Amino acid sequence: MQTTLPRVLPLLIALVAVASPRCARCDAPSAARDDEKEKQKIERLISDVESLKDAVFIRNGTEFDAKKAAEHMRTKWKAAGSKIKTARDFIRLAASKSSVSGKPYLIRFKDGREVESETFLSERLDKLEKPSAK
Repeated sequence: MQTTLPRVLPLLIALVAVASPRCARCDAPSAARDDEKEKQKIERLISDVESLKDAVFIRNGTEFDAKKAAEHMRTKWKAAGSKIKTARDFIRLAASKSSVSGKPYLIRFKDGREVESETFLSERLDKLEKPSAK
């Protein structure tokens, strides 16, 4: 038995390592990178809204300029806390509709065209996430 144990022990250790659940700390750097990427996407979406100088944002029937709309989105993002993990969560939970009335946020462009904030932001996010052509 003494001669078999040294040969079997490394095999047993390998089997235990493979069968053990993954350590959450082992994946932490990857998760942190993903979180940071999502935060960058959210900031980009808010910046896109803020840059629409000739647009009017309609929230619960009241018109706001682009800067106020961006401030409101940042406030809702902060208030939502850990509920928002991705840019799509941000759009759905903080940037699409009023949590008070349930009415969708609208963006009215200079030409009079109106679009729901959810549609506008989702299209922007699709472009951000689309792999760039080489």
